[in-house]
Amino acid sequence: MLRFSKSYRRARKPRLPNGLRIYAISDIHGCADLLQQMFTVIDRDLGTIGSRRAIHVFLGDYIDRGPESHRTIELLIRRSMKHESVFLKGNHEAFLLDTLNAPSQLQDWKQFGGLQTLTSYGLKPSLNPDPAEQAQLIQQLASAIPPHQHKFFNSLRLRFVCGDFFFVHAGVRPGVALARQQEQDMLWIREEFLQSERNFGKYIIHGHTPVQRPDVRPNRTNIDTGAYATGNLSLLVLQDDSLLAL
Repeated sequence: MLRFSKSYRRARKPRLPNGLRIYAISDIHGCADLLQQMFTVIDRDLGTIGSRRAIHVFLGDYIDRGPESHRTIELLIRRSMKHESVFLKGNHEAFLLDTLNAPSQLQDWKQFGGLQTLTSYGLKPSLNPDPAEQAQLIQQLASAIPPHQHKFFNSLRLRFVCGDFFFVHAGVRPGVALARQQEQDMLWIREEFLQSERNFGKYIIHGHTPVQRPDVRPNRTNIDTGAYATGNLSLLVLQDDSLLAL
């Protein structure tokens, strides 16, 4: 259940355009079964909203850490064929794309759960691959990722704006206009953003930093509940000026 701060309840609530409903999910991290469960919840809810337009917004970090990155991407792509969907880039997708171009980064990527992603695509990496094995593994990964998944990874967006809401993976840098935010900050920022109480110009919906339950603040809501470690993947539903966790 969402826990609202007193300051959020007193603040003017951000709104979506009339007739629109958004389902937001962040930091799936290869937990395909949890994602499938959330689709079941959404489908049940879709049956109650009539002709209202619905958009699925995914905030990044679809891969790594959990066991089924490949299947997770397939589920997302298939979902987008039937439902209007927005896919944002997370820092883990950025790491994958960087490593495909520079195999030496595999040593760093594996610290972020990259070996689990390699395994999900049918590869068998050693714990300490030498440079030659790194290059071979990344070449094999590039071949193992189907063309439609390559297209998916290369088409990810950094932000999505709708009504009074700004959707992003990690957050934004305080004091910088939303239109001028840098990719590094939108994918990686933590403390400067999390500790800020300023009005960012839009209400920020983000993930990236795990919390026990969706954390609702006057200027932002964090919906990363550490699915790969906790088994809890959160779904945030937005409509008019309401936020609801299902």
